[in-house]
Amino acid sequence: MKFRAKIIDVGCLNHFTRVVNTVSKLSKACVLRLTCDHLFFVLSGKVASGGVSMWCELAQVNFFDEFQLEGVSADANEIFLELAPENLSRALKTAQNARSVKIKLTKKNCPCLTLAAELPSLSGVSRVVTHDIPVDVIPRRLWHDFREPQMPDYDVMEANMNGEMNLKIETDLVSVTTHFKELGNPPWGEDGSQSTSASHRDSEVMAQTRLDIRKLQQFLTGQQVNPSKAMCNIVHNRILHLIFLHEDVSLQYFIPAVV
Repeated sequence: MKFRAKIIDVGCLNHFTRVVNTVSKLSKACVLRLTCDHLFFVLSGKVASGGVSMWCELAQVNFFDEFQLEGVSADANEIFLELAPENLSRALKTAQNARSVKIKLTKKNCPCLTLAAELPSLSGVSRVVTHDIPVDVIPRRLWHDFREPQMPDYDVMEANMNGEMNLKIETDLVSVTTHFKELGNPPWGEDGSQSTSASHRDSEVMAQTRLDIRKLQQFLTGQQVNPSKAMCNIVHNRILHLIFLHEDVSLQYFIPAVV
């Protein structure tokens, strides 16, 4: 089982750092899934029990100049690692404006992601700063717990099929509502069409759910992906499904309803 990668382009390094910073704001621990073509940051919370879950997908070719991976076996060419994203975020902060950053799976006192940043110096002799980030290797028998969430067909995109969405905050003293109009209803499904249930909905009927504002705020203030498109979906009035899309990154976040 081997993994090594290298980033040379400063723009790619800064973009990858922003993604990791976003993940670190959302979770103290997550799973990093590595394949030959993609990296995935996965938070597999039990939404039904009040937890949040996250699925962040990155195409490695958009970030890394070199990328080599040998998984656990020929028929399972993947690696699953559990780590604290804050540790990776801190290591990347020391690597800003580095000439190159190498990331490698190593074995020290425990398995580690070793990040080596080659930094410029006034003397012309490069300096290398190394960080060993402890990780836990997840055995193959548990991989099924960290696959992409299977969501039911969308009942509605946005808040109703007319592109209207209301964000309402209520306390004992005040009620404030913000109205959004003329929002899009993007296609969904393998054939690019709306689900059967959505096509028969009354376009004026509002789907709604009640959320813990702190969980929504944590996501909105923590994300640094700078998406080109943002979508939201209310699933059976029980889950708010948020999707932020960038040309290099897909970030999904699931917030359970407050009963």
